[in-house]
Amino acid sequence: MAKQVFEGVKVCDLAWVGAGVQPTRELALHGATVVRVESHRRPDTLRLAGPFKDFQTGVNRGAFGCAFNTQKYGISLDYSKPKGQEVARRLIMWADIVTDSMTPGSLARWGLDYQSVVKFKPDIIYYSTCQMGQHGPYGRFGGYGAFGAAYSGYCQILGYPDRGPLPLFNNYSDFIAPWYLTVAVIGALLHRKKTGEGMYLDQSQIEAGVTMQTPLMLDYVVNERIAGRIGNRDPYICPHNAYPCHGDDRWLVIAIRTDEEWQALVKVIGQPEWSRDPKFATFLGRKENEDELDGLIGEWTRDYPPEHLMATLQAAGVPAGVMLTAGEGIVNDAQARHRNAFRWLEHQEIGPLLHHSPSYHLSETPPNIWKAAPCLGEDNEYVYKEILGYSDDEIADFLIEGVITTEADVPGAASG
Repeated sequence: MAKQVFEGVKVCDLAWVGAGVQPTRELALHGATVVRVESHRRPDTLRLAGPFKDFQTGVNRGAFGCAFNTQKYGISLDYSKPKGQEVARRLIMWADIVTDSMTPGSLARWGLDYQSVVKFKPDIIYYSTCQMGQHGPYGRFGGYGAFGAAYSGYCQILGYPDRGPLPLFNNYSDFIAPWYLTVAVIGALLHRKKTGEGMYLDQSQIEAGVTMQTPLMLDYVVNERIAGRIGNRDPYICPHNAYPCHGDDRWLVIAIRTDEEWQALVKVIGQPEWSRDPKFATFLGRKENEDELDGLIGEWTRDYPPEHLMATLQAAGVPAGVMLTAGEGIVNDAQARHRNAFRWLEHQEIGPLLHHSPSYHLSETPPNIWKAAPCLGEDNEYVYKEILGYSDDEIADFLIEGVITTEADVPGAASG
């Protein structure tokens, strides 16, 4: 294998849950050595979130948490204890990058915030990512991406005009913010390579999420129009909807942007009599009669499998796509298999577990994906001995004193 682009980069990953740990996954998948620090006494929320292997709960059985921590080393450490803080500082001295996704002020209680770390590690690259950023009137706001999606305005525009707003199935800002942060970290690494200087990155996940609302914000600034719920519709595209197809709960999305695409769609349908009605001749006419038009198109699509329609329509220049399901569709999709989008890795407790690969391919240094996400404390021996240089006696003392946490420290473990 060619040398990976981030080979030699070392990360002390103090972040948790979703948004904070995704940038370090990307670094790890391309060669960085990432040590994820966790505690059995307060397990990561995603370790307690389903789906669970064989429907059995456990801190190591949640597939969701595994998805964000591929290729990382995992250690258990209680840095609320003074000796735990000493261990954390030793790990930080080894590292190039430190991560934080706690509520602002949390790591400061243990002297592990940026202001404390930079005093003994001046060239550190340190990022903090949270809902609102580290400062301001809501700087201490604690929450998950569900709150971020609401505060960013997504819930207000999600749903149908005659119904109330809907929460997103996933915490949308959690899947936008990490990519901004990854690019910022790469910039910080390049800056340090040139100057020797570290950098502090303070990210508001809500501000990152808001950027995807730019057209709606511009519409408000320019036209004083507040966006509302429009279901599957689009103000500038018609028809634009998901249409029923042959089969159980099978659907096809069609989005027509131009009169040329409209004529191509009509030709594929077979130029039915209704398509010659003057009310469908222009975009404005189609938009004014969108309910009727959607019904007519749906009557046609329901007789065909969506894959057939997608291929036929795209060949005719009509934008169309199958609505895939997680299992039968996405995981087993021919295009996904061709690009090695998913890879089976052996997880220590779950067994064979599907992990997704980067969605981008580097031509000269493709990722060498070999390690499943770690169980909590899985790599204690390697990290404490080989990376941090502690002796067996010192490690034994840490275990006795509870500095290194174990399964026995999981809340409820004694009674379970």
